[in-house]
Amino acid sequence: MNNVMQRIHELKVVPVVVLEDAGDAAPLAEALIRGGLPCAEVTFRTAAAAASIKAMSSYPELCLGAGTVLTADQVKQAVDCGAKYIVTPGFNPKVVGYCVENSIPVCPGVCTPTEIEMGLEFGLQVLKFFPAEACGGLKALKAICAPYSMVKFIPTGGIGPGNLGSYLAFNKVFACGGSWMVAKELIANGNFAAITELTRAAVELAAGV
Repeated sequence: MNNVMQRIHELKVVPVVVLEDAGDAAPLAEALIRGGLPCAEVTFRTAAAAASIKAMSSYPELCLGAGTVLTADQVKQAVDCGAKYIVTPGFNPKVVGYCVENSIPVCPGVCTPTEIEMGLEFGLQVLKFFPAEACGGLKALKAICAPYSMVKFIPTGGIGPGNLGSYLAFNKVFACGGSWMVAKELIANGNFAAITELTRAAVELAAGV
């Protein structure tokens, strides 16, 4: 396992970030670091994604990735801006293949046994279970992953303080992705102090599992 993925496993929680303004990237990075969770998956859902990743890459302690990556060109752009790992919402063989060929850590989204086996074909050991709650939650994950002892998962989608602990307690869960501590409203209002507090609470909750 590479160092980036090992760091995600140690941190247990990946803040999934949507930034409308790259000017918010640096203060958000600082808020996450102050909260004890130096990690971020900046999603390519806005035009500010690449510039935000570039701004956050100036914090070397931050385990910085790009999410909602749909094309190989976006992979290149993200990596050029400083992303250390790639997360995709679904399983795109072209995107996954490009990452594997270029030794870029990638965590593609899966929610069926077929997609898990596609991941195995590429030699992947960690996959994103997405959208976790909409796909049946922890009960569904336990059923789906039972035949695949060699794979672990990062459930994302519908994860929050109320169910984080139960997901992390399952030994097939590598880490969890969530956005509650980096809510768009908090970022838009510049309420980075609240982000720090929510992040600190998430870290404490994860540490208690």
